[in-house]
Amino acid sequence: MNKTLKEYVTDIPDFPKEGILFHDITSVIQSSEGLKLAVEGLLESVKELEFDSIAGIETRGFIFGAILAERLGKGLVLVRKKGKLPRKTISESYALEYGTEKIEIHIDAVKPGEKVLIVDDLIATGGTVKAAANLIERLGGEVAGAVFLIELVGLNGREKLKNYPVRSVITYEGK
Repeated sequence: MNKTLKEYVTDIPDFPKEGILFHDITSVIQSSEGLKLAVEGLLESVKELEFDSIAGIETRGFIFGAILAERLGKGLVLVRKKGKLPRKTISESYALEYGTEKIEIHIDAVKPGEKVLIVDDLIATGGTVKAAANLIERLGGEVAGAVFLIELVGLNGREKLKNYPVRSVITYEGK
């Protein structure tokens, strides 16, 4: 019997806090079949988009972004937490539930006019992805779209990205 991709996701109640149902993709990437289904779903989701490179958001966006970049013959731009990149960077803040966080990319990671696809494992409120889009645009790049393995529809993250094509392989209604 072949499992569906959603069957590889492990749901963990009350994590990281009570009342939250966490959709853990660790079980997806631990299985060669689960990982294959995830990559196939992501590839299918972006086949109609035109882009020159892929931006993976730390950390799980690196996993999927690197695989997609290799399969599609594209370069990979790393979007990292502040202080993790060794060369000159630009940064962008985004809101968390309690406070703010910053992400960065190298100043030479995106060329003017370059079309960049953003990849991450999950979209919830959309803050991190919107910050990544802002960084790409500040460097003169164009956001060609964003793709996610999982979308939490109830958190309306897609609304922050309404100016870009957004694709997700799996959706969940809740938080």
